[in-house]
Amino acid sequence: QLKTKALDLLDLTPHSNVDSIIEEIVRKEPLITDKRVPQLRELVGKLQKKLAEVYDSQFSLFKVLRAHILPLTNVAFNKNGTEFITGSYDRTCKVWDTGSGEEKFTLEGHRNVVYAIAFNLPYSDKIGTGSFDKTAKLWSAERGTLHHTFRGHTAEIVTLQFNPTSTMLGTGSMDTQAKLWDVETGVELCTLNGHTAEVIGMQFSQQGSDVLTASFDHTVCLWDSRSGKRTQQLVSHTAEISAAVFNWDATLVATASMDKKVKVWDVRQGRVMQTLGGHEDEVLDVAFDLPGHRLASASADATGRCWDIRGSFRLLCKLEGHEGEVSKVCFNPQGTRLLTASADKTARLWDCETGKQTQALEGHTDEIFSCAFNYEGNTIITGSKDNTCRVWK
Repeated sequence: QLKTKALDLLDLTPHSNVDSIIEEIVRKEPLITDKRVPQLRELVGKLQKKLAEVYDSQFSLFKVLRAHILPLTNVAFNKNGTEFITGSYDRTCKVWDTGSGEEKFTLEGHRNVVYAIAFNLPYSDKIGTGSFDKTAKLWSAERGTLHHTFRGHTAEIVTLQFNPTSTMLGTGSMDTQAKLWDVETGVELCTLNGHTAEVIGMQFSQQGSDVLTASFDHTVCLWDSRSGKRTQQLVSHTAEISAAVFNWDATLVATASMDKKVKVWDVRQGRVMQTLGGHEDEVLDVAFDLPGHRLASASADATGRCWDIRGSFRLLCKLEGHEGEVSKVCFNPQGTRLLTASADKTARLWDCETGKQTQALEGHTDEIFSCAFNYEGNTIITGSKDNTCRVWK
């Protein structure tokens, strides 16, 4: 049985001293013997080269996928970006080959809207789907066959995620509950009870021991994934939470709210570190870059914002140019570009430092509600209410 362990080099830069990094890793990891040091040096060198590459090329439309007969709900890449999935109001989830743009298969079985979809990253051999029919399903990403149907929620499932080791699937519902399920057996492990309104967001920490839930009851809760017990309740927003995310090491949580505010929380102390104001309407999404140095927000005021959160919480730039509400924001893997999706039927790319728009992705005929980069940062997918998904390369 192969076992893996991840080493985080979040502070690695093209100018980092490789020798001191290797010394530190060898000191902490007894499995890395003297014989393995040259291999480690080569790996760190490759990472540095990748970080030094400049990604400023323009994206071109590669394929328009007439994905579903009714509007899409969500899109998501697998780990290496070779496949992606789309959910829809037509009650199905489809699996697509990114390279060819061809449909691999359709996951059929839900009796209502398929709203929440996810691969089990990083393995990407399973797919979870959550539906308005109050059930979630687990599928094989390789064959499209159904493994389990998870029953227990009493209202629509609107969010879902796998834990990092792919042993658990978490679901959040309009019934005010979140549930954790055993991926192997399909059995319910525990119910996360405590919210008083619908649970609209859910995320496991990178270590898998903590679960974050966001609710329309204006609060975010943290839970122990093994016991199902609530460990923190983050209370400060004065309106519904629209999004909540962990940073990489789960020491911080960022929340977006209908109260027009973004808040950054210290998880260990359970308190607000900083309230980031400035938006003139509801804040609909937030995202950390991979190292957790920057935070971006998207708002119904047709703008986005980007902050440096390493101590100063300095506003780096405003993203101005959309003509409708911005519902989604994400960083490219390199942390140099931001991607936003808007009701103005465009997705736009921005420079993270200056806030300058570098490209507008145009062609959809209705609101774009979802967008994502692949692992390399050289492919984008956009999902729209015009029933299509577009691949940009």
